[in-house]
Amino acid sequence: MNWKRPYTLDQLNATSADTLVAHLGIVYTRITENILEAEMPVDHRTFQPFGLLHGGASAVLAETLGSTAGYMMTSEGQTVVGMELNATHHRAVTHGKVRGVCQPLHVGRQHQSWEVALFDEKGRRTCSCRLSTAVLG
Repeated sequence: MNWKRPYTLDQLNATSADTLVAHLGIVYTRITENILEAEMPVDHRTFQPFGLLHGGASAVLAETLGSTAGYMMTSEGQTVVGMELNATHHRAVTHGKVRGVCQPLHVGRQHQSWEVALFDEKGRRTCSCRLSTAVLG
């Protein structure tokens, strides 16, 4: 798979300015032929009240990666919107960073499905997500 809209990491990170993505400290870190990765800190911005990574913050990271990857697979005049996000949380994270790895499950003309796996700094899977998007335009 080759991205239809090839972005550099600098370009992707620039799109996050003044958004929730930037507020949570999410930074795109790797683009390969069919993988998009980003990291998010586990800190005061992403904690729930008990000092653990908030499941909603994990969902934001997954939605960010899947939607961005989906957009990168569209042509001029098209965009994507999220339709459904499923997240299964496997283990708690209390500090450091989580890394999201986004890969395509299906990239069609009207719908896309993306798998996003989140890992802690020890490489242990903390959350498994699946995002479905609709291609508009």
